[in-house]
Amino acid sequence: MFEPVIAPSGTLLGLLQRGRGDGTLHALTAPRAEALAALDHCVLRDPRHDWQVENRSLYYARLYLDLGGELDAIEAHLFSAEDVLEADECRTGLALAVLGHLASYGRRDALQLLRRYAASGTNWAWALDELALRDDDAGLRALAAPVLARFPADPEGEAELAAAVRDAFEPRPWRLWADDPRESIASRVRAAQEAGCFDRWQRQLRPQGPRPGWSVQAVFDWAQQGIERGAALHVPAARCLTAVAGPEDRAEIVEAARSGGDGARSTALRYLADSNDPDALELIEDAVSTGSALVVDAALDAFERMCSLAAVDRARGWARRPDALGAAAGRMLACRGGAQDSDLVLEALREAVRGEGPDAPTLWTLVDGAGRLGIACAAPVLRHVYRETASSHLRGRAARALAATDPSFASGFAVECLWDCEESTREIAARHAETGDARVVERLRRLAADPAEEAEVQTAVRSRIGPDMPAV
Repeated sequence: MFEPVIAPSGTLLGLLQRGRGDGTLHALTAPRAEALAALDHCVLRDPRHDWQVENRSLYYARLYLDLGGELDAIEAHLFSAEDVLEADECRTGLALAVLGHLASYGRRDALQLLRRYAASGTNWAWALDELALRDDDAGLRALAAPVLARFPADPEGEAELAAAVRDAFEPRPWRLWADDPRESIASRVRAAQEAGCFDRWQRQLRPQGPRPGWSVQAVFDWAQQGIERGAALHVPAARCLTAVAGPEDRAEIVEAARSGGDGARSTALRYLADSNDPDALELIEDAVSTGSALVVDAALDAFERMCSLAAVDRARGWARRPDALGAAAGRMLACRGGAQDSDLVLEALREAVRGEGPDAPTLWTLVDGAGRLGIACAAPVLRHVYRETASSHLRGRAARALAATDPSFASGFAVECLWDCEESTREIAARHAETGDARVVERLRRLAADPAEEAEVQTAVRSRIGPDMPAV
């Protein structure tokens, strides 16, 4: 999949792509056709950089409900010829998740689309998972025959069926089908369930990796073999060293951290940092200067995990370095520094935004640190990150930091955050938004009554709702 193209933050499309609360508020006042076109664009071209940590489906589903939006564009997207040519689940995953939420709100057209797609679409397993949470038993049983027909009745097809049953995110449909009155259905599913359990048991009997009695060198060799296969194993390898290595092995580990191959060096650095070895900080500094990209990343990660006073003190000395180690030092101070480190954290935050923009990965930690330390001078930078970042997860962190640093948050961004796509951001807003705004009161009551809302949000909402709340 291509990286999404994100529109400017001041446009309706840009707001909706980011999942901002202002996107919903602007869409509800924009011409309906324009709002629906922007909404369809977002759902059919997933704007998230990382769908595993960013939410959009409930946000978009609620907007379809508020706008009374039709599902013709989603239907055309799901059943286009591209569905056969492009099997990547990212092409249809967001649309299917939106349909799932709409089905839970009682939209029968969404439920019917999910059923049709589960029966004939390429990404059928995702649709089936959505239906497992929302459809009734009769609707799920009707899908048994078309789903099983995807798997030929030969050894290869049965193996694929067993893998599908074993890896299913929601097991409810398969359990229903295992008890289906049609013996041809039930027997295949039960056999697939048994084969999946047997396969899992066999894999447990054939574990790959370290064995009792391994030497330090054997652990290093295993880490290097992982690199050659394209898998970074230095983190589990470092844990293995904890069980394998003794005091007599320290010299060998220190030498590996200084001049070993990439696998051994990364493993040794992680082990020495986790054990607060007195030479760890010098070895990390040397690795950042002389190591490969993989070793540098491992060294920085190992350094940022360190919790000792010596590591924090060293971070104060490294924080102004114009390299990756200086950036890591800034992040460490954001996590573990004290009030005396506020200027260094603020400088690192400003430099990250200037140098890498509002979506820089380093900002996640620095934004949290600005909030933790209560750096009031960071509020303008945090507001910029909030407005411009394409990551709804980072925006939520910025909102949390603003709640701790910006006196205007409660009457400003907290209001729009009640409509944000991230439940954690809505929770922050529910705790801080000023109820003098009639929109806030109405929104809090709607969230409290919405069965699709997360429990944490509703708990925060109910802590604000009382007899003294203004009437809408």
